[in-house]
Amino acid sequence: MNISISNSSGQPIYDQITSQIKAKIIAGELCEGDALPSMRFLAKELRISVITTKRAYEELEREGFIVSVPGKGSYVAKKNLEFVREEQLRRIEAHMQKIVELSVGCGLGLEELKDMLELVYQGE
Repeated sequence: MNISISNSSGQPIYDQITSQIKAKIIAGELCEGDALPSMRFLAKELRISVITTKRAYEELEREGFIVSVPGKGSYVAKKNLEFVREEQLRRIEAHMQKIVELSVGCGLGLEELKDMLELVYQGE
């Protein structure tokens, strides 16, 4: 599994792992029933503590992204579409907050911002 860890990031390592695995599940790169690497294997690959990978997997399981089967491993859980949508909406809102901060900083008005969004949206 391709996960990159940044020691210079202010984000805790377990959180970096959690967010990257969530993103892969939401994007469909990991599908229901797909096995995740064992905690030990992932820790070895990333050169981090098994405790850190355990915390990341526990967080993913608590949030309903994975299920763990004792003695067998961890697997991608059945997607709760409403939960996935809610997660995506939260990410959109965070990006929009940054956009608003940038637009206010350069004196861009709401109508101009709406026009820009409309152009970008139509370009997709």
